[in-house]
Amino acid sequence: MKHVILVGDGMADYPLDELDGRTPLQVADKPNMDSLAAGGSCGLLKTVPDGMEAGSDVANLSIMGYDPERYYTGRGPLEAASIGVELSDEDVAFRCNLINADGVINDFNAGHIETSDATRLIEALNQHLETPGRFYPGVSYRNLFVIPGRGYRDVRTYPPHDIVGEAVDEHLPQGSEEALHIRELMTSSRKILESHEVNLKRKSEGKRRATMIWLWGQGPRPSMEPLTERYGLRGATITAVDLIKGLGIYAGLDNIEVPGATGYIDTDYRAKGRYAADALEEYDFLYIHVEAPDEAGHAGDLEEKIRAIENIDRLVLGPVLDRITEYEHRIAVLPDHPTPVEVRTHVHDPVPYLIHGEGVKGDHVTSYDEKEASKGSLGLMEGHRLIDILMNPEGKFNQR
Repeated sequence: MKHVILVGDGMADYPLDELDGRTPLQVADKPNMDSLAAGGSCGLLKTVPDGMEAGSDVANLSIMGYDPERYYTGRGPLEAASIGVELSDEDVAFRCNLINADGVINDFNAGHIETSDATRLIEALNQHLETPGRFYPGVSYRNLFVIPGRGYRDVRTYPPHDIVGEAVDEHLPQGSEEALHIRELMTSSRKILESHEVNLKRKSEGKRRATMIWLWGQGPRPSMEPLTERYGLRGATITAVDLIKGLGIYAGLDNIEVPGATGYIDTDYRAKGRYAADALEEYDFLYIHVEAPDEAGHAGDLEEKIRAIENIDRLVLGPVLDRITEYEHRIAVLPDHPTPVEVRTHVHDPVPYLIHGEGVKGDHVTSYDEKEASKGSLGLMEGHRLIDILMNPEGKFNQR
């Protein structure tokens, strides 16, 4: 049997006045999702446990079948795995954003800086900042810093996408002696980056500069039982986001590189759909992740969020459905967390989800959205239970 989980990052939202009290999912033209919901079982999934931050790391860990309260150690180590950085037992990995700030955080991504520019800036940090740690280039603004010392696990850091528009000094790391070193690296990075030729060129071209680094999301290497062992299958991720690739590596999944997949609103949806459909021949399980709705939510761009949902439905889900009918299968569709356009950041609310396929009975839900899914027969469930239901051929549906 083939199993597919399709995650539209941040798709869920709140009712909006400009949509006459409806959500982007309710107004988007998404016939494939609606058809699956109408023929399958729906419910609400609590992907972020109480007391944990509503990050994509926690939420996707949950969707992959790992209870975050047991397995989550931080975002940094997940991204370390994705770029091939092996962590020792003493290492702590931080996510290193390149951001634009001038006393106030203007953005969390330096104008979605190109990877080639970001790599040169990361190299400069290694040359000029004094630290026992090391910086590693990733994709665009998403980079990595690894440093030995268990004390760095306890530094209090802040996700930069949650504090755009707020003062830098109010959100610098706190909580331990090691926090002083992390603060020093962040503040010292300003002088190195602002005078770098990459930023001088970006300024001349009217692009946003990367004026400092932001270190956050740190943690040690996690210990996770691979899904390949748990379920006896061969699986893969399709994503442009490093943390999802890293989760997949720890879960024993291959990563399928898709040309043109960017982790942004300009991602090549068609290529993702085509590669996912082709991968069904080789893999038993696919975890397909599309970041675009989340990026639109962070930007407060309602039109782009609706467009992203429609593109996922038509260009990613459509080709998968055309091909998957050749096999016995089950498919789940859901966001990892809501990213409401009015809030512009992640929230803890449960997300709507659907499961369709072999042995799944319809539950009279008429479309896929937050309101309809709440009426579904699967009710409210903890996120890490989803994959067991999806994988278990004797899984029980239509029971609260």
